[in-house]
Amino acid sequence: MSDVERETMEYDVVIVGAGPAGLSAAIRLKQLDPAREVVVLEKGSEVGAHILSGAVLDPCGLEALIPDWKAKGAPLNVPVKEDNFYMLGEAGKLRIPNWPMPPLMNNHGNYIVSMGNVCRWMAEQAEELGVEIFPGMACSELVYGENGEIKGVVAGEFGRNPDGTPGPSYEPGMELHGKYVFLSEGVRGSLAKEVIAKYDLQKGKEPQKFGLGMKEIWEIDPEKHREGTVTHTMGWPLGSKAGGGSFIYHLDNNQVYVGFVVHLNYANPHLYPYMEFQQFKHHPMVADLLKGGKRVAYGARAISEGGYQSMPKMVAPGVALLGCSVGMVNVPRIKGNHNAMLSGKAAAEAAHAAITAGRASDELADYEIEVREGAIGKDLGRVRNVKPMWSKYGLAASLTLGGLDMWTNTLGFSVFGTLGHDKTDAEATEPAKKHSEISYPKPDGKLSFDRLTNVSFSMTNHEENQPAHLKLKDASVPVAVNLPKYAGPSARYCPAGVYEFVEKDGEQQFVINFQNCVHCKTCDIKDPSQNINWTTPQGGDGPNYPNM
Repeated sequence: MSDVERETMEYDVVIVGAGPAGLSAAIRLKQLDPAREVVVLEKGSEVGAHILSGAVLDPCGLEALIPDWKAKGAPLNVPVKEDNFYMLGEAGKLRIPNWPMPPLMNNHGNYIVSMGNVCRWMAEQAEELGVEIFPGMACSELVYGENGEIKGVVAGEFGRNPDGTPGPSYEPGMELHGKYVFLSEGVRGSLAKEVIAKYDLQKGKEPQKFGLGMKEIWEIDPEKHREGTVTHTMGWPLGSKAGGGSFIYHLDNNQVYVGFVVHLNYANPHLYPYMEFQQFKHHPMVADLLKGGKRVAYGARAISEGGYQSMPKMVAPGVALLGCSVGMVNVPRIKGNHNAMLSGKAAAEAAHAAITAGRASDELADYEIEVREGAIGKDLGRVRNVKPMWSKYGLAASLTLGGLDMWTNTLGFSVFGTLGHDKTDAEATEPAKKHSEISYPKPDGKLSFDRLTNVSFSMTNHEENQPAHLKLKDASVPVAVNLPKYAGPSARYCPAGVYEFVEKDGEQQFVINFQNCVHCKTCDIKDPSQNINWTTPQGGDGPNYPNM
């Protein structure tokens, strides 16, 4: 709010988000110049609280940033020992051999990790170098300079009433200004979304594409545990209903990460991604593994899947987009953390050179060139056609033609050129009358669980006496448009049960249970009317993931 007076703090670089990209940038800036003033602002209650990833980590990004990471005790403790790919049917499975796959699909040399714990360790390294890190500080606004450049952010505003007016314990927050601002908010961050729109950074690029990743941590029978085993599946239960698949990673301490990804370009609004995940766990292969175990954590997160051709322009005056704010996930490898780290390193080097030369608040063109032409661009360029092939031609074609394309790309060319994505995930949603409803089995409470029970395992909490951070552009659209035309898909695509349609006095009402929100951003992406805008709640609110 422009009429609010705030204190101001000045830094060389202000970094929004303590994920792998933001922390890498902070570390690299201090490595290059210990006198550099660097601050990292994190909306989670602690570093790692909002980090959710598979994750099998390619250590190349960490290697480039902190070559002696092993000696410094980085929590990469479970090297991949076995790599399995399966095509599932309802009751059976078919092993896909590893030998026809391009070398880039090999997971040996990688590590099964908790990215939350990796980020906690990276924060320790950053603080030892003198980086200031402030958790619980949500960045709610951008601060613009006189010439339209971005010069900072507003962080730490607390105590607004549900109607948006300042409450009795209102704290206005602070303005943190920098010569450059780095946005490393993760997928579909609210500030990055504003920057992309204001400066038209998506112009000339393909639309960004997304998936919804859901994950549970299980403690299983030690007899069934195979530390270092990585398993990916495709096929059942999604079949032809949507693209996607699963991951099962055996880490240490008899724990297993069980995850499921649904590509958000599905057409049938009756699809219920969360229930597809719960149904998957009843496949005999998975049920046998989990039987006798217990689920100890749950979470969900959108994944950027558009790849090389969907990356927006990454710089505007005074600001750079890092990591998943750009979209750097290698879809067939199901990996993006290494690229996030490399992007942070590259942005830091570009900002350091600019500040050393006396520049400020301009475009860091060297950063964008490094991303597109360096290691990140090469990594994503080789796999750029796999996602559009999957979307256009289906799973079988993506396996065969996508595999061929990845092989030829290792030789430096593609017979397919660069394929496009055509439309956004919201635009891909078709009217309900074109599709049949989908019946899902009721969760049994042993292998599968209802949404609200699972959300309790994400340790999500929001102060209830604040404005809802999920904002409708038009409050009439959910009942007047989305319910009759699309059968109210928000009641299903949200993996946390935030949205529901409730009948009251003979009329349908749209209810937003924002307290349940796990900050996955799916609603902002998939709503067919693009009527929901995800913004940041008060700092510290949201999930509190232990070791996701």
